[in-house]
Amino acid sequence: MAYLGCHLSSSGGYGAMCRTAASIGADTFQFFTRNPRGGRAKAFDPQDAAVLAGELADGALGPVIAHAPYTINPCSKDPRVREFALETMADDLSKLDRIPGVYYNFHPGSHGGQGAEAGIGLIAETLRQLLPPGGRTVVLLETMAGKGSEVGGSFEELRAILDAADRPDRLGVCLDTCHVHDGGYDIANDLDGVLEEFDRVIGLQNLRAIHLNDSKNERGARKDRHAVIGGGKIGLKALAAVVRHPALRQLPMVLETPNELPGYAAEIQLLRREEANA
Repeated sequence: MAYLGCHLSSSGGYGAMCRTAASIGADTFQFFTRNPRGGRAKAFDPQDAAVLAGELADGALGPVIAHAPYTINPCSKDPRVREFALETMADDLSKLDRIPGVYYNFHPGSHGGQGAEAGIGLIAETLRQLLPPGGRTVVLLETMAGKGSEVGGSFEELRAILDAADRPDRLGVCLDTCHVHDGGYDIANDLDGVLEEFDRVIGLQNLRAIHLNDSKNERGARKDRHAVIGGGKIGLKALAAVVRHPALRQLPMVLETPNELPGYAAEIQLLRREEANA
């Protein structure tokens, strides 16, 4: 069975998120490491973190995803913005390294007119500084929709970052179904073809997590507007195929749909039924 969960508020701490996940039938979840629109983070609580570590160690949860704030941009034109990204991510990783089994996901950033090649170089430099030998947390580059000057809207751009960063043991990719659809990949009608292309360019062994979202947009719109499962242009049938796919079903799959907890619980139940009825 696939690991299914959703994005949860981290305001109550790790233990509270574990309890909430269990209450809605989730066996994974995602949380922001700090205010997603700011930079402030709560102090690290070792006892609270031990609750999550215990749930991961005993198999009650599959791998969990920590999401970096939206405010970081490691390929900004402004060196102060890049420095903020480095400092924020380093602080996050210093805490996450103490909780085995948690991935750290981030949006690669926007080059702001410098061009994709320059942006890729700046992201890779940040990652080289951020990931010296000895750390344990795997950092995930998220597939993006390619709006504006976003970097990561194609598999080739993500591959270029991975190559330039040269940290194969510490880096992976999180595939967002809405983003790749909006970026032009036909996961609604040709999931196998998209995964074959991913494998050819990036390597399926580097795919570590899925953001499972429908899209309000037509394929290739490059707009990034999430929809509830079955309520968008990708559709339930295609997203259920993601959950059932033998190359993907061992990965944590997190819902970032426009929902509250009852809606997430219903979507998890719906996807479990689709998985069981395959």
